Amino acid sequence: MTPLSGAHSPLAFLLVYVKARPWHFGALAGLVIGAGSCAVAVQYGMKLIVDAMAATERATADVWSPLLMFVALIAVENVLWRLSGWLGCRTVVATGVDIRTDLFDHLIGHPMHYFSKQLSGSLGSRITATAGSSGAIFSTFIWNVMPPCVDFIGAVVVLTIIDYRMAIALVGFVAVVATIIVVFGIRGRSLHQAYGRQAAQVGGELVDTVSNVWAIKAFSARWRERARLNAAFGEEAYAQRRSWMYLEKARVIHDVCLWLMAGSMLTWALQAWQHGSLSAGDVVLISALTFRILHGSRDLALALVGTAQEFGVITEMLRIIGQKHDLHDRADAVPLAPRHGRIEFRDVSYTYPDASQVFDHFTLTIPAGQRLGIAGPSGGGKSTLIGLIQRLDDVQQGCVFIDGRPVGEFAQDHLRAGIAVVPQEISLFRRSIMENIRYGRPGATDEQVYAAARNAHCDGFVRNLEHGYETIVGERGATLSGGQRQRLGIARAFLKDAAILILDEATASLDSRSERDVQQALRSLMEARTVIAVAHRLSTLDGFDRIIMLSAGTIVEDGSPAELRGRDGLYSALWRIQAGHEAVRPPRMPLRGANGLVGNSGVASRKL
Repeated sequence: MTPLSGAHSPLAFLLVYVKARPWHFGALAGLVIGAGSCAVAVQYGMKLIVDAMAATERATADVWSPLLMFVALIAVENVLWRLSGWLGCRTVVATGVDIRTDLFDHLIGHPMHYFSKQLSGSLGSRITATAGSSGAIFSTFIWNVMPPCVDFIGAVVVLTIIDYRMAIALVGFVAVVATIIVVFGIRGRSLHQAYGRQAAQVGGELVDTVSNVWAIKAFSARWRERARLNAAFGEEAYAQRRSWMYLEKARVIHDVCLWLMAGSMLTWALQAWQHGSLSAGDVVLISALTFRILHGSRDLALALVGTAQEFGVITEMLRIIGQKHDLHDRADAVPLAPRHGRIEFRDVSYTYPDASQVFDHFTLTIPAGQRLGIAGPSGGGKSTLIGLIQRLDDVQQGCVFIDGRPVGEFAQDHLRAGIAVVPQEISLFRRSIMENIRYGRPGATDEQVYAAARNAHCDGFVRNLEHGYETIVGERGATLSGGQRQRLGIARAFLKDAAILILDEATASLDSRSERDVQQALRSLMEARTVIAVAHRLSTLDGFDRIIMLSAGTIVEDGSPAELRGRDGLYSALWRIQAGHEAVRPPRMPLRGANGLVGNSGVASRKL
């Protein structure tokens, strides 16, 4: 469970983090209230000084005691403000770290189909923007909302002492102004949310475009993308202007209301002074408090209206990232990884979120230690099958068992700790090669990493790099060839040493030389493990114990490669087509890719 699990509104979300640090936020509130109280008391000290100065006997007038109180209060006020700044810095910054960490944790808990519908850049920008908006709201509340509230309460107390009618009038003025501003702010909420939504979308579009810079260059699309992004920026700017100008309207309304309040209160005070019911010090005090409330309430109104944009950002985050998880670990989930690798699909039915069905009462048994190949037409359910083994999603009916235990009984992280995956596109972080290989087992020693690299046939090329295992690979491994990335992925799987190995088109995008090296590494990796390999190229499955042909979520053929070739079925038909294609394929030119273009394949060959 993450803090987002019980947060259904921006306010509830923020309260989670206030409750996480009650003493920090409580002490912060106490410091701000103390400093604000001193500020009000300073105005009262000024009244005492003025009244003493207005005395008829100047020689005997006691102006030094009020002055001492005045100076002392200013000193205490400043100390309290500085302490609030120090504590606020530590509290708000630390809370921002917690928010980003928790949002990342909640985001990762979503099933894979969730990420296929979202822009990764947009998700990342929402996390960053939410932490920023939360920090802005905390800071605004502490230093822009609380002080005016303290000023107002202090002013009511002081005015009650001087003339209770003025206190009542002040309360009435502020209540009317606050009501107008709040109602006006609520009406503009949709504009602020629209701006937050548009900003997140544009951020995601920008990251998506930058991540596909190769395609932009290759297809001479620089100006097209510039025009498209410019249009998106324009839509965001339009939404921002609407939100901004709505705030300006709220400021105008607030200024007019407070202008009327200040003029009325000062007129009243001067008339009372003329009639002798107020002293000169009282008039100074009322003037000071009125203008303090004038400026403080302006800050308060602007803060309340301005935070509407920040609340809009959090609302948008809760709508997208804060969705409830479809996958949960059970309270009694077993913290053990699969050890043997027997896999069973019993009467499994699975439907995608868009209501398209993949499996209907599907049954399959994979004995421990068996090497199973899965082939068949695209869309037949191959990727879904291996995803269900990893519990990247849950079935709607039936059950998937590993080692005789339903996958739902395993804690998700422990379940996946017993499964090694080598996909078609290896995910590498912009970290050192050592860190990328060790990702399979964080506690592994350097020697264990080296041994895994040797088994994966990548130790040689790694040591030939300028910084060896400490070489930083580019984003998604862009500085390495396809074959090199694939072998690093295999080294990672070797190091993980899991009972179950999943190969998802692990050699599909490689040239012949890279495929040969990778196949050698895979043969070593597959020993004494349960292996499930998805492949379109049937020759890569020729040495497997068993092959199933999946079509429309149904096993249409099941047997050894030799058995399936002897039948007049889907496998033999595809085998003949692929074998004929290989026979007539023209020889590759040196340093050229399979598509006949000098480029990635050629570069990959040279790097190998």
